[in-house]
Amino acid sequence: MGVISQIQDQMVFYQTLCKNYHNILKMPLRQGPLQTIHNLNKYPWLWHLAKVNRLLTLVTKGREGNYRKANAAVVEKIVPNLIHLLENLVKDTDRLVLHEDMVPPEILFAMGLKTWMAELLGILMPIVDSHSVEKYIDIAENAGIPPDVCSLPKSTMGIILNKEVPPVKAIVTSNSPCDGGMASYQLIKNKLDIPIFQLDVPYNFYNDRATEYFASELKRMIKWLEEHTPGKMDWDHLRAICEERNKMAAHELELWEAIRQRPAPLAAEAVYLSHLWCFNVTPGDPNGTALFKYLTELANENVKNNTPAVPNEKYRTVLWNPPMLHFIDLFSQAEQQYGLTLIIDSMSYNRQPFIDTRTRESMLKGLAHIIMTGPMARHTRGPAQNYFDDMFYLYTYFDLDMIFVAGHIGCKNTAALNGILREKCRKKRIPLLIIDYDLSDPRVVSHDGIMQQLDRFMENIMNN
Repeated sequence: MGVISQIQDQMVFYQTLCKNYHNILKMPLRQGPLQTIHNLNKYPWLWHLAKVNRLLTLVTKGREGNYRKANAAVVEKIVPNLIHLLENLVKDTDRLVLHEDMVPPEILFAMGLKTWMAELLGILMPIVDSHSVEKYIDIAENAGIPPDVCSLPKSTMGIILNKEVPPVKAIVTSNSPCDGGMASYQLIKNKLDIPIFQLDVPYNFYNDRATEYFASELKRMIKWLEEHTPGKMDWDHLRAICEERNKMAAHELELWEAIRQRPAPLAAEAVYLSHLWCFNVTPGDPNGTALFKYLTELANENVKNNTPAVPNEKYRTVLWNPPMLHFIDLFSQAEQQYGLTLIIDSMSYNRQPFIDTRTRESMLKGLAHIIMTGPMARHTRGPAQNYFDDMFYLYTYFDLDMIFVAGHIGCKNTAALNGILREKCRKKRIPLLIIDYDLSDPRVVSHDGIMQQLDRFMENIMNN
């Protein structure tokens, strides 16, 4: 437990700091990783996670008032959850299941299983340390993974190849969101040599037949998990998780209604980072519900007092495709330099219904719909219309001035749609910026390179 206790000592400081919102404006943030940490030979990535203080710095820098409080509250939610996940490395490891990020863990929680999201490190590490996954990307490419594969599955495979994965006993995955992500699990299975279950998401999922089919897939997964792990389904526990998830979703809808106001009362990480963590890593957690309730209260207070998140808000945008993990402070810079507010991103936006918890069948159908229509799943699978309809709906719903597309070099699915997207935006007279970058690897396009693209667009298109 030495690893956990020392990381916990470091993290508790930042958790306490987040709770004391008036102090966050004054107190200096500790710098640097832990000075001493055991077991680094097994999990070297713990060094990077110990730099979680940097996340607090990045999301509060340049923000004031309720906006600053909201972003700090999101970090306050992440810190104890991260500690709990790290405890899974050393406690009840016979129940530890590796799951794909596109397979939310509600059912695993209800079965009494411990979880480790395979892609979690590839998502979180570059947020707190921009260059932290380069090593693992290189390991994957040196092992023969093509360099044009998405850097998220590459970093995940690199961690597996370097034998830095927790002692998981089984794997649950799917055929989403893309070929690179799906194919990575064959390598993961081969290297770990443990049982694997793959859910089959149908191509066109907006119909009753697809929902019925995928609910049967979830039943098959439950049976498989009961055969290959100590987990047993507790339907009452699942109902409680789904009901709590519904409460959290209700508060999020209220938050979205608030940020429709111009100028927006909250924005950026307070909107998208809270969704990324609470709905994908800890769904059904009452603390997540409390967070969204608090965010909504802060937003409504700002609306009442006519206090904008960005004091000089001039423009509003949506970010389509995954955010720049290694450049999370892009929009804090854009706020200060251009009065540009990121209202929401495509990974946060969903049209998922509330889960009907009256019967086992209705719960499975609700979860089936949520998994099938997860933002990245529905936008990179199925008919191309899925990609465009939500984008243009949000443009109108949130009264936006432009659309930003994160043109991740490893995302072939969305790159194939860029030409069509440009034509549609021209016809609708919507300013469009497709940002060339790599999701996890800043060596492909640096932060300066990303800012130069933004500068040229704002000066040549928006300011003219």
